[in-house]
Amino acid sequence: MAKGFNKGPAMGGGGGMMQQLQRMQQQLAEAQAKLAEETVTATAGGGAIKVVMTGDQKCKTVEISADLLKDADAEMLQDLVLSAVNMALDQSRELASQKLGPLAGGLPF
Repeated sequence: MAKGFNKGPAMGGGGGMMQQLQRMQQQLAEAQAKLAEETVTATAGGGAIKVVMTGDQKCKTVEISADLLKDADAEMLQDLVLSAVNMALDQSRELASQKLGPLAGGLPF
């Protein structure tokens, strides 16, 4: 193999870039940790179903009104829960996009 191949970039110009990347990586990790602590809440059925989700898309709670259980059939209940979970996921993704977008340079989450 010829000399000079498979060598990394010269250390003179790459040091500042590595420090900048490390800072960005640290900032991104901190933002992700904060995001995991933030929550969003979505409701369906006029508030009969409530879903709380973290900014990193983990479902924390699902609350179902006792009044809804008296009158609801299983299919309606499933639809309402599904709707609330999907709304909470959308809100959580939007929150992540707002918080991480500037750090990630537009990468999808």
